[in-house]
Amino acid sequence: MSESVDTAQRAGSPVGRARRVPLGRDFGKLWTAAAFSNLADGLGRVAVPLIATTLTRDPLAIAAIGALAFLPWLVFGLPTGMIVDRFDRRWIMAIANGIRGLAAVGLALLTVTGALDIWWLFAGVLVFGLGETLFDNATNAIVPSVVKRPALDRANGWLQAAQITIDSFISSPIGGVLFAISLALPLWVGAAGYLIPIVLAVMLPLSAARPLHDVHATSVRAEAAVAAGDPLAASEEAAEKTAETDAATAARPNVSAGDAFAYLWNHRFLRSMVIFTSIVGSAFAFAQAPVYLYFLDVQHVPAAAIGVVTAGIGLGALGGSLVAPSLVATFGRGPVMLAANVVAALSLAAVWAAPEAITGTIAYGLMAAAVSVWNVPWGALRQTIVPGHMFGRVLGISRTFTWGIFPFATLLGGWVARIDLRLPFLIAAGLTLVATLFAVRLLLSASQHDAPEE
Repeated sequence: MSESVDTAQRAGSPVGRARRVPLGRDFGKLWTAAAFSNLADGLGRVAVPLIATTLTRDPLAIAAIGALAFLPWLVFGLPTGMIVDRFDRRWIMAIANGIRGLAAVGLALLTVTGALDIWWLFAGVLVFGLGETLFDNATNAIVPSVVKRPALDRANGWLQAAQITIDSFISSPIGGVLFAISLALPLWVGAAGYLIPIVLAVMLPLSAARPLHDVHATSVRAEAAVAAGDPLAASEEAAEKTAETDAATAARPNVSAGDAFAYLWNHRFLRSMVIFTSIVGSAFAFAQAPVYLYFLDVQHVPAAAIGVVTAGIGLGALGGSLVAPSLVATFGRGPVMLAANVVAALSLAAVWAAPEAITGTIAYGLMAAAVSVWNVPWGALRQTIVPGHMFGRVLGISRTFTWGIFPFATLLGGWVARIDLRLPFLIAAGLTLVATLFAVRLLLSASQHDAPEE
């Protein structure tokens, strides 16, 4: 493996080559599937909390909506990671969107018949979250199979840009308008939005179906492919030209959840990064708990215009995702990840101090930009470091730990918001800044990890 790394370094740095390597048609299919799925997700993210505000004005109850969205990562994060490593990832994406589409239809029917209450919203959010764990784990695991290694930062940037653009600039504003027309309309449109990704997912190539598993039989070709910057699945290209039945019945990866946990625990850098991410992510979840009531009741934004606010916030998030690859190429992953967290902390403090809606939206948008800048190199780091045959399990374990804490942080934020709807932003800003200062050396060391690490 060391020879392949040396060869890759002689061929040019991954960051430098990322600008020249094409992402390819297969990534285009994956990106389009994620984009349409984000369209449906965005409509739901706007519709469900707004519908909840028509049923209750309790910040804790509204926060519970956000908390339940993360709960499946705590309960199902690891099992879905195992599913992603064991079964066809294309069909996992398709089934996940089918589940979410049915849930959206069910909530819409309850709304139009007048039978909806807050408990049905809670149940629907849980189903949406379960589908998200499956879809997101599968999507992240497929990226290294369809994109060459030097282009991972750029590919993740495009995925982030799609999520933010569709979610914030299309689905969120439209969701607010549709909500003003009819409570159920965003849910109907969202259900339809889940259909296209189902088709696109099953059209992905066989290399996206499962990870490399016959490592010993293909080790020489694998190292040559990695050295050349080819996709992780490229080393099996000859094997995948055989009958589809052979590919479908290939040996499953002999990696248990215990093996994946041991890998993550024994990898000092990844273990520390997961802990840091869980702390900072919990601070963000804590702050975001009262966000809708903050803009509706504190900044006095009309419900029909909430989509305009989310679009303004999305402008910052989109800008962050688009400039992140260039920032990484110029300054390196470590300095960029450090700066992103400092900016996020200062932006949260600015949201707390914002005197009116425009200032609050700008500050929140800057925080969203910082989070997007962080997400791009962090996602690429995981895809670079973790071996493909255990990526799904490792991602599931790390997200179970990090995202599994978010429901409790969100509920706590909602409880604090009962005292003052601004207060969670100030507390989150302080926690983020302190955690970042303690992790300066850890974050700067991110630039040293550019190859798979067994």
